[in-house]
Amino acid sequence: MTDAAAQSHSRVLLIGFAGALAMACSQGFGRFLYTPVLPGMISDLSLKASDAGLIAAGNFAGYLLGAILAAYGWANGREKLVALGGMLATGLLLLAMAMTRAVEVFILIRFLAGMASALAMIFTSQIVIGHATAAGREDVQSLHFAGVGVGIAVSSLLVFVIGSLLHGEGASWQAEWIVGAVFVFIAFVFVARVLPSGPPRTAVATVEPPIRWRMPLVLLTIAYGLFGFGYVITATFLITIVRMADAGALVECLAWFITGSASAISLYIWRPVAKLTGHRWTFVMALAIEVVGVLASVLLPPVVGALFGGLLFGLTFMVVTAYGLQLGRQFSPHSPRRVFSFMTAAFGIGQITGPLVGGWVAQFTGNFTLPTILAATALGIAMLLMVPVARMRD
Repeated sequence: MTDAAAQSHSRVLLIGFAGALAMACSQGFGRFLYTPVLPGMISDLSLKASDAGLIAAGNFAGYLLGAILAAYGWANGREKLVALGGMLATGLLLLAMAMTRAVEVFILIRFLAGMASALAMIFTSQIVIGHATAAGREDVQSLHFAGVGVGIAVSSLLVFVIGSLLHGEGASWQAEWIVGAVFVFIAFVFVARVLPSGPPRTAVATVEPPIRWRMPLVLLTIAYGLFGFGYVITATFLITIVRMADAGALVECLAWFITGSASAISLYIWRPVAKLTGHRWTFVMALAIEVVGVLASVLLPPVVGALFGGLLFGLTFMVVTAYGLQLGRQFSPHSPRRVFSFMTAAFGIGQITGPLVGGWVAQFTGNFTLPTILAATALGIAMLLMVPVARMRD
């Protein structure tokens, strides 16, 4: 390897690491820190399950709006500026969560945080994936998306350490939001220095034709929306389920840490499976395993259910997310941006509806068993819809 090639190799790897940090902040902290912090908020603020669902739905509604806004061309040439703005806003909004005790304000903050995390994720991904693709480095793309799981794992450790230091005092949830914001601000400095100004400018922009809605794409889009509904109930309430079972702070930490760690390596683990069976069957198998993990979180004994359920959930939700979008591009190769927008909308509707339904049903029944069964049912229907698609020949 020449010196120039070695420098290029190192540079792309560094870009991937910056992308992973940005994903850890915008997704692992910006979206999913709410999960381990929520039990403390419920305890100290006497939040109802329906309130917790509303706060979560506010975040996902903001994420959907941010994703839709990002689909237009207003940010061309400003990708880094928008990505960094989303990161900085994420940190400030995490900080803001510690400054109020009003449910209505929490909903507004999480809505804005959803928009910020979407913009940071989408435009950072455009930059990182653009440079990784130009360099032929698929491993850098995997590194970039592994940041989501890393952020989840780190957030679980931070929440555990803070809770231990404060001995479970009622205000510990506020400190957890503040420390999450500090993590984002520190990472922001590194990402701002390393991230390139934008993706490589090699392609000529063209107007995409309308989507041709053939049956595989229709079934995939419906399945993707059901996946959004099914995954998000566990993603939002897993640690609350553990807290209600009195499994202990260590199990709460381990459950979310295992979820994040499994998510970080999931794309690497599933890559050989995808090469052997194809993306369609991989999508089906990942959904099937996720059904088992979701059900395990409430049907097995608390400790085993939390750890085993978290493991299977972490191993699958990023895989279903990523491979679903790849399948959308395969089914409509001439309109990839339009497909991304439609699938994101379907996913977003499910993701908004999930915590609303889950929170309301949990409040009515007194626990999260029925909401989790509903989530698993949605995931199972999504899997069944995709079986005939997987059997189709192109």
